[in-house]
Amino acid sequence: MRPIRRDDYGFFGPGSPSWKVWTAPTALIGFQRSVVLEHFDPFLAAAVADSAGIYQDPRGRLDRTLAYFLIVAVADGRTAVEASDHLMRVHAKATGVEPITGRRYNANNPASQLWIHVTGWHSVLKCYEHYGPGRLSPAEESRYWAESRIAAELQTCKPSDVPASRDEVRDYFADVRGQLCTSERADRAMRYLLYTPRDRGFRLWAGSRILAPAAIATLPKWMRRTGGFEQPPVVDAAVVPAARTLVRGLTLADSRPMLAVARRLVPHTAEVLASHLSAPPPAARRTVTPAQAREQRALA
Repeated sequence: MRPIRRDDYGFFGPGSPSWKVWTAPTALIGFQRSVVLEHFDPFLAAAVADSAGIYQDPRGRLDRTLAYFLIVAVADGRTAVEASDHLMRVHAKATGVEPITGRRYNANNPASQLWIHVTGWHSVLKCYEHYGPGRLSPAEESRYWAESRIAAELQTCKPSDVPASRDEVRDYFADVRGQLCTSERADRAMRYLLYTPRDRGFRLWAGSRILAPAAIATLPKWMRRTGGFEQPPVVDAAVVPAARTLVRGLTLADSRPMLAVARRLVPHTAEVLASHLSAPPPAARRTVTPAQAREQRALA
């Protein structure tokens, strides 16, 4: 792939909490957590079921989605905007009727995009705190959620609707909880993502089962009840030290172990990460806004 930072440092830049959190090994656990929770939104669950993408090519679909989040976090602005525009065109084709409500769905619907965005950024941070270095400093946490709002400018949701703090994340979940539900199709997808069948490849089968207990252990009780994610307390207790040990083994000055694991599970994401880790300084050593990045792309 072409260099990930040709023009600038993107939206956040070196030293940003977004670079720190989204490039940590814990992002794999957080990502599995978030794609499972997405199915609590009945309109997203219908879009996934009707397209059947996760069943036809689960590894490719998940890999490309995680790569998109990583590109937005660490690529230059023009690359991030190009990736966003491509994703919007793909989502524009995902339309249909949600069978529970009988209402039409569109994968680019702002409310659904907000749910995807919040669960993604929250899940990755939650797992970073739970299995990685721990909580960000108050200043870093505030900056992380401010950066999340910037990233939301590349989607259809309003950046002002994105929670700007830990307390606002809790309020958001409380506000939308009554709109969430599961169904037979949602349950099938969530379990498929947590425990991918053996016939989809050994690596995905094994990887999903390694990550699933760690992802479930970070969920609050109400999310477990809603999704039917039953896991004994003894598993919760055992998975934390095991996951932390694994993460410490991958969080080394030498990035090769982490890249080796990523290439086996999410090869496209691994190449984005490798490009990020080896990227030379960009042409302009500055960050840009999404609006500036769109201007640069129009002039290119």
